[in-house]
Amino acid sequence: LVGVVGAGAMGSGIAQVAATAGHSVYVYDSNQPALEKASKKLDAVLNRLVEKEKYTSEAAKKIADNIKWVDQLEELSNSDLIIEAIIENLDIKKEVFKSLEALVSDSCILASNTSSLSIASIASACEIKSRVIGIHFFNPAPLMPLVEVIPGITTAVTLPQQIVDLMKKWGKVPVITK
Repeated sequence: LVGVVGAGAMGSGIAQVAATAGHSVYVYDSNQPALEKASKKLDAVLNRLVEKEKYTSEAAKKIADNIKWVDQLEELSNSDLIIEAIIENLDIKKEVFKSLEALVSDSCILASNTSSLSIASIASACEIKSRVIGIHFFNPAPLMPLVEVIPGITTAVTLPQQIVDLMKKWGKVPVITK
């Protein structure tokens, strides 16, 4: 199960990528109208892809069915990977990571889609810092192939390659960056 925090353009785009790769995805946002807007927008995108014959209607339905839109953070508790895609504010991100860590298993990977904040700074809010990594998608996530995999100084040494392998399965071109 892949959890995504934030139903904005990046979060819903990341959810679409993961769902297209066959994962069950839970997208969390505390803002119910944002969840509804993201859900409707994804349906419109999938319908356009069917019209353009990029997907069959069955494939598009499967992608849509792989995504559950939730407004309770607890719904992400069974995730194997959570990617946070919210406002670029270190204090808010740290609060979210701390809250997530209290909910998930010790093996759940916690990732940030940040492009500008330090992964080590975000990880400082967590007990298990080795599970925190940056996975930076470019906008729009479903179309842009490049994904930066950003280990922090406390990230487990095997985690970057694990994420690179996953991103390749998702059809992306991952690069490990500092």
